[in-house]
Amino acid sequence: MDATEVRQLDAYLKKLFGTPRIRVVPKGGDLAEVYIGEEDLGEVTKDEEEGELSYNFRMEIDLGSQTEVLPIHLTSYLKRKFDNENIRVVARPKKNDSLEVYIGEEFIAVLFIEIEKGRRTFILELPILDVDLAS
Repeated sequence: MDATEVRQLDAYLKKLFGTPRIRVVPKGGDLAEVYIGEEDLGEVTKDEEEGELSYNFRMEIDLGSQTEVLPIHLTSYLKRKFDNENIRVVARPKKNDSLEVYIGEEFIAVLFIEIEKGRRTFILELPILDVDLAS
């Protein structure tokens, strides 16, 4: 990932989440780390397939030993994390393995639910198209 792509991703994520505290740092190759302040949020990977360029921001959310996690819990977590009151998590119709993430009325990401060794982790997957970076 080159410096221009990193700057564009940084600007895009700052604008999308409405916080200047996000920063994207190149990690080498097709990877970059995403931070909010000094906290490592996740990573962005670059994918170039059949002439189509896209990126994917992936963030793991571990809510510890909380036995029942509802969309309202995840909404609260993301609102605090990004300091953005417009984020909301909603159930997906006919799906119980994932949830949808919105900012206002705009759909931005899917939250997948992973259960491993009895522990639930939520994986936020935010696709970013190259045209998103141009705007």
